[in-house]
Amino acid sequence: MRKWKRWEISLAVGMMLAILWTLFSPFEKACDQVRQDTLRLHILANSDSDEDQALKLAVRDAILETQGSLFGAADTKAEAVETASRQLEDIQQVAQQTVRDAGYSYPVTVKLENIYFATREYEDFTLPAGRYDAVRVEIGEHEGHNWFCVLFPPLCVPAAVDADDTAQYSDEEEQVVKSPYKIKFAAVEFLEQIKESLTSD
Repeated sequence: MRKWKRWEISLAVGMMLAILWTLFSPFEKACDQVRQDTLRLHILANSDSDEDQALKLAVRDAILETQGSLFGAADTKAEAVETASRQLEDIQQVAQQTVRDAGYSYPVTVKLENIYFATREYEDFTLPAGRYDAVRVEIGEHEGHNWFCVLFPPLCVPAAVDADDTAQYSDEEEQVVKSPYKIKFAAVEFLEQIKESLTSD
């Protein structure tokens, strides 16, 4: 059997990678659109103690109960971000009052940031890794496990609003968030991690 030369192997591998990228590229582009059209909620507990983790969930419930309907009324990501910007102080007050009512003196910080998230698989949908706009709630030292979901589309506020679908996503985005292809999500996360490492210095 004929032995392949090194340059022939390199060429073949390059062609295979080019073909794979061509097949993968539309998925990555749709992932990028999902990131642009999504506003997340990110709550960080003071620590990993049972008490602090329970407090984190109490803060979550209070925020969704008092603010969820406002985000549910947004028709676009831009409207949701504008709502978040206007409501940051109110969200902070709700979170701080919840902490005090629970008997703790932890300070609470609330801000709107663009931050990196790993791939996150929920019960009915998956969000690809990458940078997202997010309302970030930091409780105390904010060194404990966090909780995060989606304010827009309002996928994590069913108790506050009637938001049981992903209608605000395009067909391409819908295919991404409901995609069962874990290998594709792993590939996206690998690429996003490389991007993050290159821009974090």
